Amino acid sequence: MAGLWLTAKLDISESLRAKWFFFYALIFGGLVVGLLVFGVTESRIMGITGLSRLLVTFIQITMAILPIFVLLSTVRSLAGDREAGVFEYLLALPVTLGGWYWGKFLGRFIVVFLPVFVAMFGSVLYGLISGLDIPWFHFIYYTLLIISVSACFLGIGFMTSSLARSTDVSQAVAFLTWLLMLLFLDLILLGSIIKAHAPPETVIAIALANPLQTFRTASMMLFDPELILLGPSAYVILDSFGHTGYMVWSVLYPIVLGGLSAGIGFWVFRRGDLP
Repeated sequence: MAGLWLTAKLDISESLRAKWFFFYALIFGGLVVGLLVFGVTESRIMGITGLSRLLVTFIQITMAILPIFVLLSTVRSLAGDREAGVFEYLLALPVTLGGWYWGKFLGRFIVVFLPVFVAMFGSVLYGLISGLDIPWFHFIYYTLLIISVSACFLGIGFMTSSLARSTDVSQAVAFLTWLLMLLFLDLILLGSIIKAHAPPETVIAIALANPLQTFRTASMMLFDPELILLGPSAYVILDSFGHTGYMVWSVLYPIVLGGLSAGIGFWVFRRGDLP
């Protein structure tokens, strides 16, 4: 346990010195400031206004850019250490492989989660100072979604980094994974299935197996409880899960997927040739 926390602290300190972390934190902090400057809290969409409107916009943008940031920054972790020869020093230290691997996972989770949470919490502080109504349920649920998406893509990133033998390969695979989830699964695979006249339940199940689609749908649900924006597919989702059931599913499923992916990555990492 001591090795886990020491490794996590080391990974956090290394990340704080990296340029990508400064850029990463600046994006989300600047996003909140930009939304406030351009008066998003004063606009209205589907009856949503004030701080709720800002949080809806923030979480929608976050779900688009957070996964790729997490993947590209994470896949360098194990593959980069392997190329730098860190593993040879690791084997000489009193730290177990499990403590080192999961310590890096914990440290990287804290690094990718905190800037997004702090930016969103900053908008809540602004609302308190300005006398706006604070949608605490929205804030708590969106925080859970950020935890879920961070854990999911961290797990995928660690698995990719364990399987790849070089940093370049791991980054290419990570980018293709994100692109597959973002574009091809929705546009090509689902289009082919629909063209083949597959049952609607099958099509929607495949769509919801994509974490990005799960996040996107969940982020809509607080301001569009009936999922009108999704059209007829909303009936299948709500009949299968229910409103509360889907909100719970959209948080738990990605965490489980990320945990399984990280577990596979650890199994490969432990059995592989470390140096």
